[in-house]
Formats: sequence, C-alpha cells, structure tokens
Amino acid sequence: MLDIQTIAAGDADFWSRVDALATSDAAERADVREAAESICRDVRERGDAAVLEYTRRFDRRDDLAGVAELRLSPEAMAQAFESLDAAARDTLVRTHERLVRFAEQQVATSWRITDDIGCELGEQITPLDRAGLYVPGGKASYPSSLLMNAVPARVAGVRELVMVAPTPDGQINPWVLAAAHLVGIDHAFCIGGAQAVAAMAYGTETVPAVDKIVGPGNAYVTAAKRHVFGAVGIDKLAGPSEILVICDGQTDVDWTVLDLFSQAEHDEDAQAVLVCPDADYLAQVRARADEMARAQSREAIIRASLAARGALIHVENLAQAAEVANRLAPEHLELSVADPDGLLPSIRHAGAIFLGRHTPEAFGDYCAGPNHVLPTGRGARFSSPLGVQDFQKRSSLIKVSPAAAVQLAPLAGHFADVEGLAAHAESARRRGGGV
Repeated sequence: MLDIQTIAAGDADFWSRVDALATSDAAERADVREAAESICRDVRERGDAAVLEYTRRFDRRDDLAGVAELRLSPEAMAQAFESLDAAARDTLVRTHERLVRFAEQQVATSWRITDDIGCELGEQITPLDRAGLYVPGGKASYPSSLLMNAVPARVAGVRELVMVAPTPDGQINPWVLAAAHLVGIDHAFCIGGAQAVAAMAYGTETVPAVDKIVGPGNAYVTAAKRHVFGAVGIDKLAGPSEILVICDGQTDVDWTVLDLFSQAEHDEDAQAVLVCPDADYLAQVRARADEMARAQSREAIIRASLAARGALIHVENLAQAAEVANRLAPEHLELSVADPDGLLPSIRHAGAIFLGRHTPEAFGDYCAGPNHVLPTGRGARFSSPLGVQDFQKRSSLIKVSPAAAVQLAPLAGHFADVEGLAAHAESARRRGGGV
C-alpha cells in the first residue's frame, strides 16, 4: 500500500499535524547557506574564473576553456526553434500568446491627480533596464519556466533579458532554446547554480549585471538569491513545489490521483496533500495511487515525495477544508468541488487557485495564461504570483504650487519640530513664506 500519512479531524493533534506539513526551507540549512554564500563571494571577487571553475565542477564540463564558450548565440536559439516540428512550434507560439494576453491585463500606467489644495500628485511607472531569468535544468528542463519569467518582463518593457540555465554534461533542452528565441532573449548562458545567480547579481567579464533576478531553482539557487538581495532585486525565495486539493469526494478518483502525482513527481521534497470530508473517497485515492504509481516514469520520486511530505486529510466539512488550506497557504490549490465559486470566498491564502473538476494544476503550469512562478512555503500569506508588476517600478510624483506650499509648510514644519530636524522645518517654512 502507498506510504502516505492520514490526518483525521477527530484526532487530538489534528492541527499540530497539519501545521507540521508546512514546507521546510532547505535553503536555510546551514551547509546549503554557507556553500552558496561562499560561491557568491568567490564569483564577486574572481568573476569569470570562478564561474568557470564551478561550472566545470558541478556541470561536469571539463571541456571548457572559458566562460565565453557558455554563451548561446541568437543563431543557435533561432535554429533550435526552426528545428522543432510544426506541432511543437505551434504549442510554444500558442502558449506564448496566451501568456502575453494575460500579462497585458496587469500593466500599470503612470497617473497624476490634482488634490484639493492644488498639489499635483501621482506615480511614474517605469520598467527595469535589465532582468536576469534563472531557468532550472537539473533533474528536468523547464522551457515553460522561461516563458513564465520572460513574458511579463517583456510586456513590462524591460530593455534586456539575461537567461542562465544549467547544462549538466553540456546538454540543453532544445525547447528551452526555442522558447528563448520566441521571447527574444538578449544574452543567454549555459550556467546554473549559485554561481549563475552571483554572476547576474555582480556581473563578470562576460555576464552582464542585472537589476533583478527571477525564476525558481534548487536550495543553493534560493540561498544565493537570498544572499545577493540588496545588490539586486529578487522575485521570491522558491521552495519545493506544493499542491493541495480540496475535493468533495465526487471527482473521478484517477483525476485526483494524477493531480497529486503532478506535483509529487517534481522531486522528493515536493508536497501533495488531499483534503476531503469523505473517508471512503480518501481510501479509494490511497488504493488507486498505489496502483497508478507503478505506471509512472518517475515512480520512485512520487513514492518518496508522498511518503516524506504528502498527506490525506479527513475533515468534517468543506469549511474546515478551507481552514486547512488557509493554514498551509499552498502554492497550488485545487477546489475540486461541485461549487468552487461558492467555496472561493473562504480562501484567503493560495498562490494559484484552480476552480472546478476540469481545471487541473497542469493547465496552470503550462498554458492557461496566469504565471506559474508562485509563492511556496506558506509565502502565499504575504506574496503573489510573478507578474508584470515585478518588472515595473513606481516613482512618486509631487508638484507643489506656491499656494499649496503655504498650506503644507505648517504641517511639515510641525512634524520636523517634533522630530528635532531643524533644517527640515526651515526648508518647509521658507517655501510657505515663513522663516
């Protein structure tokens, strides 16, 4: 039988066991943090030489003479796109179009108002100059992640996109190259890990420094992003992938099993949780999952993930199921119930919410339109999916007329007096005609 824990609402330790499911942050492990920080410092000091050394070691690239060999040319990316069969190109193009249409709805624009005393106030919205996109490529390659990172950046108006992707043994997925051509990557490098993050953060002789680094990676990539934050911006600290399915017990059992597998197959640290008020349904899912796992190409990873971090949670009702979801604030939340829109107002914390039985998380991973770069590790309590806003900046605009200055001067002057900042007070009062 499948090794996965069951948690029941009647248990005295129910909520403590639910809380224990919260994602642990592997990037916070001392050994991971120290290794990533050491690599970042080395790349900052030695530039290309350090990047070359770590790439040779971690990607098994003893054939390399210099970092310049890790640069991907626009011609190579274009050739990869043209080399795909027609169906593959169509999949990329149609998915790209759907992502662009969604991202275009997120674009913020500059604005101004004139308030009741004649001050002009507003915000000027400007894009980043250069963004760095990290594309995972360890246990699997993710061309979809490149699209998800690049499309909102392009729609936001970012001038230059720098892509890095690990290429163990020199192998790179042609779909990643083709996607890079489709979105118009300006600089692409076969570099991964903490060394790639540091190279984009600080710049080297070959890799240009960026303003912000986005995209998920392993624990070392996440620890490196944490370390370089401040020198550059980052999107979020990504942890292992998560799915929580709330089901009323009426969805096809096989569909539910496959939805759980869709996250469990990522890696052994991924998390798949099913919450349901029907105990018989949970038992059916356990039995079918054991059978269906045998047919999966990543069976060992699925079983290890479910055993380590998965759970079948029996709740009293759907209201309690929503409470469980809010407690865990999952990256992906499926509302596989008869009335998902009715349950939706009860959900406060989730990265992406999939409404209804015909809306598997897999659609969101690839082609629905919204971004699949989502907060993990309960980050949905305070952060949001990657979007156009992550590549735009807001500058406040303030234009005070002489008449408005007369009214603002006493306010600013009073605050400055209270805080003991005499120059502030005098600066304000002189604009208002005082001394």
